[in-house]
Amino acid sequence: MATLSAARRIVIKIGSALLVDRTTGQLRADWLAGLAEDVAMLKARGADVILVSSGSIALGRGVLNLGLGALALEQSQAAAAVGQVGLAAAYERVLTPHQIKIAQVLVTLEDSENRRRYLNSRATLETLLSFGVVPIVNENDTIATDEIRYGDNDRLAAQVAVTVGADQLILLSDVDGFYSANPQQDPTAHRYEVIEEITPEIEAMAGDAGSGLSKGGMKTKLMAAKTATNAGCAMAITEGSVLRPLQALEQGANATWFTAQEDPQAARKRWIAAMSPKGAVHLDAGAVRAMGRGKSLLPAGVTLVTGQFGRGDPVALLAPDGAMLGLGLTRYTIEEARALAGHRSDEIEALLGYPGRAALVHRDDMVVTAHHLHLDETA
Repeated sequence: MATLSAARRIVIKIGSALLVDRTTGQLRADWLAGLAEDVAMLKARGADVILVSSGSIALGRGVLNLGLGALALEQSQAAAAVGQVGLAAAYERVLTPHQIKIAQVLVTLEDSENRRRYLNSRATLETLLSFGVVPIVNENDTIATDEIRYGDNDRLAAQVAVTVGADQLILLSDVDGFYSANPQQDPTAHRYEVIEEITPEIEAMAGDAGSGLSKGGMKTKLMAAKTATNAGCAMAITEGSVLRPLQALEQGANATWFTAQEDPQAARKRWIAAMSPKGAVHLDAGAVRAMGRGKSLLPAGVTLVTGQFGRGDPVALLAPDGAMLGLGLTRYTIEEARALAGHRSDEIEALLGYPGRAALVHRDDMVVTAHHLHLDETA
């Protein structure tokens, strides 16, 4: 079974009902301070931490005196715009004493479905984590309409976990795990300690209802678990209202762990390998040797670019003799790639008229074959 202490990159989902007092509409300051201590504990042991936090609409509706009833779309968006300010300030207030910097990252469903936006989101989050920053991620409720919404932060958190290659996703919930039936209605319901596979029988046990200010029910949590575990990320559902919820989880609090099917990097490579290339990038011998050492593909090592592709599209990586070495997601369009081919990374801005990323294909977005390794050894 996964343990929190083993995680190197953790995504933590925080629901509105935990963060905001449902009667007053105010932040639960003591709870948030305890969460900050938990984040500091994880950061102190070297883990990367991302928080996927609800609460902006709940906070904003309190400021705007909108009450607890259903809101029209424009009212929700206005409440989110107001609440996001207070939410970010609250996280900054509790994490600054621990010398932890935060960043606010607002996303929509389109950002993960569009490959170009996906790569941009991934690069931004990776850079923030490299600086030791804790990103605070939320759906961009101020602009998201129904067709581009996640609609719940369980699935958003799972997609964030996939995007950054997290090895654990923790859903802090109002229940202490996944039950065979609703424990409030069925006294015989039992909690699962570990779920290794989400079978149709497991899915049939999930209900629809959320509670309080939260929208997500157990079905959305199972959807999140499927997304996360298929990408190599273990997931836990645990009761989050205690003052140190992550410390409690580490010390044996009730939870249900969903087992990852493989490690995150292997899952990502498998996802890339299944794609059909939309173009080809021909490499020189130096680029082949660099790839053999696990390096990214830089424009200087490119001799020819063919096909039709945009940013984020898969391209075939070809050796000087035309042999296919692997597949990668390009960070440039074909027009940009042609302009950059054979040039150093420090020339990118002069060639394109704007600064770009140093790598044409980053090593994390690349799958290479055994044939590539053989070429490297003999080159």
